Amino acid sequence: MPKKELYKIVIKYFEANIPLAETELHYRNNYELLVAVILSAQCTDKRVNITTPAFFEVFPSPQLLANATTAEVFDLIKSISYPNNKAKSLIGMAKMLMADHKGEVPSDWDELIKLPGVGRKTANVIVSVAFDKPAIAVDTHVFRVAQRIGLATKSKTPLEVEKQLVKNVPTALHGKFHHWMILHGRYTCTARNPNHEKCGLKDVCHYYLSLAKK
Repeated sequence: MPKKELYKIVIKYFEANIPLAETELHYRNNYELLVAVILSAQCTDKRVNITTPAFFEVFPSPQLLANATTAEVFDLIKSISYPNNKAKSLIGMAKMLMADHKGEVPSDWDELIKLPGVGRKTANVIVSVAFDKPAIAVDTHVFRVAQRIGLATKSKTPLEVEKQLVKNVPTALHGKFHHWMILHGRYTCTARNPNHEKCGLKDVCHYYLSLAKK
């Protein structure tokens, strides 16, 4: 099947079966979203959502976070993966927001990527979710699902997957496609035991078809 046709089938399936596709992280403003996304690296959204209410009660603004100690932040996020590194990144991020952006989360991708704790994936999430700009963030779910289905072939890095998805997904759907892939990977195409019976894409999925041949 030509790749363009595969993309059309996948998009049509997601549009019909996951009409509401958005982040499952809880946040009330761009600052809270940025903190939550930084914390979510190699951690579940569920765990982040359990942790952030107490964090935002103590640090409701980047100004307060910028003046925090690593120990104070660590104590609030110690149940999150890599809490020591993330505590340092959060404080550094807040300091830079105050020094360079008047406490506001920048909408420019190049400025976001300069912030401590912000990699390519996080910057893509922020510009897409907070500022409604076209971007496809590739996390572990997107990386896995894109290759299993056959949307991103011969890709060894998240950037290679991102480039293939950006090339083939209509620009207007970039943000939504990112969430479609995450939700599909989180609840259907799971890492260890993908639910083939539940999946409506198995007839075109490269991974499933390869298993059927064995």
